[in-house]
Amino acid sequence: MALITMSKKELGRLEALVDLGAGRITAAQAARLIGVGERQVFRLLRAYRASGAAGLVSRRRGRPGNRRYPDAVREAALAAIRERYADFGPTLASEKLAEVHDLKLGRETVRRWMTAAGLWVPRKERGPRVHQPRHRRDCLGELVQVDGCEHAWFEDRGPLCTLLVFVDDATSRLMHLRFVPSESTLDYLQAARSYVETHGRPVAFYSDKHSVFRVTGAGREGMTQLGRALAELNVDLICADSPQAKGRVERAHKTLQDRLVKELRLAGVSTVEAANAFLPGFMADYNARFAKEPGRPENLHRPAPSAADLDEIMVVREERTVSSSLTLHYDKMLILLEPNEVTRPLARQRVTVVNYPDGRFAIRHKGLDLPFRVFDKLRKVDQAAIVGNERLDAVLAHIRERQDAYGPAWNRDLRPATRSNLRRAAEGSGLTSLSGADP
Repeated sequence: MALITMSKKELGRLEALVDLGAGRITAAQAARLIGVGERQVFRLLRAYRASGAAGLVSRRRGRPGNRRYPDAVREAALAAIRERYADFGPTLASEKLAEVHDLKLGRETVRRWMTAAGLWVPRKERGPRVHQPRHRRDCLGELVQVDGCEHAWFEDRGPLCTLLVFVDDATSRLMHLRFVPSESTLDYLQAARSYVETHGRPVAFYSDKHSVFRVTGAGREGMTQLGRALAELNVDLICADSPQAKGRVERAHKTLQDRLVKELRLAGVSTVEAANAFLPGFMADYNARFAKEPGRPENLHRPAPSAADLDEIMVVREERTVSSSLTLHYDKMLILLEPNEVTRPLARQRVTVVNYPDGRFAIRHKGLDLPFRVFDKLRKVDQAAIVGNERLDAVLAHIRERQDAYGPAWNRDLRPATRSNLRRAAEGSGLTSLSGADP
């Protein structure tokens, strides 16, 4: 007896046709079960009665499809991939085949061909990525792992916020902790400055690929504001390829999310300011329990610059073009340069806006601070306006002030004295004359 291979769809058809032939269901019910019209049901029934289950098997099974590419095209594509694109993924390989070799093939077609030829392993068939352990660095200050952890640190007693964590790779010591609203450039600049002032300049910081540390986007190069500041301090910034690569700080997050949350609860701390004041004592206890001795006793931290130098290094610097009217835009503000013999020649020239973490900012050209004033700062806040974290408090304060001064539209006593309003008021009081009400 020949073996018949049937698909799940064909087996469903067979079951419905058996029931139809036995009179257990009607043709209309069989049509609904199979998903075809009644005329097709009768055709299938005739084929079943004539040839049995084999009559329901597709006759095209095992035969090449009508839209299949010729074998010559497949071999030409695979030959080009082996020769020039052996380490390319299917998407990029299909693009290059179309651009360079005039072989316009679908991405999934190339993926199937490369998989069958052993040139590509689908993700589902790949084994788990192996992260080999590495030894700690030898000295304190040689490599400091940096990361931010957003968590409900105050549970339901306070707002959601982020903890910036600095962990020494050689010792697992908590070098610096700071609660901030989010992982912003200004917050990292302020935290990095506090670290340098307390411990000195390390050899390198080790971080993830957050946009604060690394310029993102295909083909984009350069330094972020934090990267530029660290370069001026002669501190290298290295980005890890995976979370496992910076496992010290990742494991510290888990411990902090347990111990620190409970310690803050016991201390009754529920604000960012109080939590930052609580952190030094917590860090001392944590390091006494969990810190390791370094492999070598040398401390590789270097002396920190003066406070005045740090003031000018740990800032955000962005260039803007001065208009012909001596104005420029920055952070949704219109800035007016004071007209004088220095600023007048700067029309259509580039100047540098220096934004300090403490909220101050300056306009600078060739090292000279320019006099300026802010025109209509926060005068208007549009619906759905985009506001940075550093200005959110001021914007909300302005919104509350504006709302308090806004007369409700539904209060008739506060509406303008228009002729229609006065007429309605006169009719309600029984008066009929409005002479002099609306000149």
